[in-house]
Amino acid sequence: MYRNFLKRPMDIFLSFIMLLLLSPIFIIVYATLLISNNGKAFFYQSRPGKNERIFKIIKFKSMNDKKDALGNLLPDEKRLTKVGVIVRKTSLDEIPQLLNVLKGDMSLVGPRPLLISYLPLYNEEQKKRHLLKPGITGWAQVNGRNAISWQQKFIFDTWYVENCSFLLDVKILWMTFSKVIKREGISSSTSATMEFFTGN
Repeated sequence: MYRNFLKRPMDIFLSFIMLLLLSPIFIIVYATLLISNNGKAFFYQSRPGKNERIFKIIKFKSMNDKKDALGNLLPDEKRLTKVGVIVRKTSLDEIPQLLNVLKGDMSLVGPRPLLISYLPLYNEEQKKRHLLKPGITGWAQVNGRNAISWQQKFIFDTWYVENCSFLLDVKILWMTFSKVIKREGISSSTSATMEFFTGN
């Protein structure tokens, strides 16, 4: 009952309230990134959502677009701007996704939307993560975020899909607030963000 009828109204109500409360921070970060990223404050990327439907995710842009001599983007750690480092460490880059929630592309809580290129790499169990709308935060995020392996993330994601409930969502939102304050799990053990998933 919750996932089919109550989850969406809760998403709309809470995301609208959060946008209002965070609007001063939103404006400050937006203006700062406009300056530091040569007029580009937002990062848009196509991601798979519920039932693998593709949508455009929106985040604050924490990296520049510098490339090597061959025209390839430099590694993430070399493209993170000084402002971007702060934005990522405080998770402020996630704020614009509240707009995705209001549009209905995402939920506040659910498996994180990953890259389209990963879709053919999932096994049947891992594909279950697309049975629900992706979330700004999720069970995997409060249990390690980028500091855990891909396999561990997918186990947490599918467990959430099978056990989604109002009380679990409240617990995850509260744990997310705590993790953001403590700045835990932002980077993996080997890179500034998270290594690419290359399959099982």
